[in-house]
Amino acid sequence: MEITFHGGVKSVTGSNYLLESNGRKILIDCGLKQGSNYAERQNFEPFPYDPAEIEAVCITHAHIDHIGLLPKLYKKGFRGKVYSTPATKDFAELMLIDSEHILGQEAEREGKPPLYNTQDIMELMKIWEGVEYHHQVDVAGFKVEFYDAGHILGSAIIHIEVNEAPMSSGVTPEDSESRTPTKSRSIGSKTIVFSGDLGNTPAPIIQPTEKIASADYCLIESTYGNRLHEPATQRKEVMEDAIEDTAKSGGVLMIPAFAMERTQELLFNFNELFESGRVPKMPVFIDSPLAIKLTAVYKKHESYFNQKVLKLQRGGDDIFNFPGLHFTLTTEQSKEINNVPPPKIIMAGSGMSNAGRILHHEMRYLSDPKSTILFVGYQTAGSLGRRILEGAKMVKIYGEQIPVRCHVREINAYSAHADQAQLLDWIKPMRMSLKKVFVVQGEEGSSEVLAGKIRDNYAIDAVVPGPGDKFVL
Repeated sequence: MEITFHGGVKSVTGSNYLLESNGRKILIDCGLKQGSNYAERQNFEPFPYDPAEIEAVCITHAHIDHIGLLPKLYKKGFRGKVYSTPATKDFAELMLIDSEHILGQEAEREGKPPLYNTQDIMELMKIWEGVEYHHQVDVAGFKVEFYDAGHILGSAIIHIEVNEAPMSSGVTPEDSESRTPTKSRSIGSKTIVFSGDLGNTPAPIIQPTEKIASADYCLIESTYGNRLHEPATQRKEVMEDAIEDTAKSGGVLMIPAFAMERTQELLFNFNELFESGRVPKMPVFIDSPLAIKLTAVYKKHESYFNQKVLKLQRGGDDIFNFPGLHFTLTTEQSKEINNVPPPKIIMAGSGMSNAGRILHHEMRYLSDPKSTILFVGYQTAGSLGRRILEGAKMVKIYGEQIPVRCHVREINAYSAHADQAQLLDWIKPMRMSLKKVFVVQGEEGSSEVLAGKIRDNYAIDAVVPGPGDKFVL
């Protein structure tokens, strides 16, 4: 068995791993590179493998940096199957259609043909299969099983086994608190685990991250591999302060938010804050057609909610709605937000301020000292959000220089990614069986710090691979 790293190494985005065994090839994720202009230009380069030789793609979750190049893969000859959880499949179709429009604009600016079109997406969805957690499937000779990553709804850790002897049956009943299933293994088998993106457990809406009891090899994400989050209890407290300050100043609270998971978590917290009277009432605008459509998918897959939220939802409390909330689906409705006097809250995509409706609001309010921009997600290197967060006094939006005079705030506790302590805790049950750990999906400094911690704490060989690196397992 061999693994080659074609993306998601020494970088947060572009997850793409090629796994080969007995002459057969599958991919884990096929994500878009995001952030800097250089990263985005890489998406137009040819695949470093023949898409027609790939028999299957297993997807960890529906964020674009994990699925964004799948339609291109299909366009270039891939005709195998795609596997993910059912929720990820539903999310992916919406995410890819939304991304196609943005990528088309980028291609036009670069003077290049589009990466793919909506027809490619529709054809791709015909070969996409939904697989529930803990249901093992044979994928091109690889035995694949999904575990709950606790990152976003439907996100998965992928456990893969290649063996020469018949597989022992099933998964033993899991401990409801530790969520660490144990597996029987056949003699002579090799196992590899792909963490995908691991959640910041406990998350407000979804189930906690599961742990894997043992594996030979592991890929672990490292987005926050060099730091710790604020305590989760501070989420509502910091948000409460930001809303109260906005009310006092008479300004606008802008929140660049990812349409999936982050928006739904914020709606859940807004619902609690406003209904309990902890913050002054003001209009809240969800200015993202994609977020509105994705929220409907959340309601379809409510069985994935944690028990507390599921009880609220089934008890009649619509956790994604409250008085004063406005969903602006059309362009005309979005423009009408400008006519609503402050104080007000505007939540819009994209989460890194790289595209979407948030840019129009930033053009209008970044220069307003009464207003605040609040970042609630990771800002990758080179993104507009990262430049604002790092103190830029002037930024360019749609060719216009915009001064940054508003307040700039950040809440790390809203991150959907595990921090360093959580990452180390997740890998701990596997420490006695692991032969090597590959630290991926983080900026190089973050990955190197986590790799060092894994070596020091658990005496495991941990490496940070580079683009194109191949390892025999």
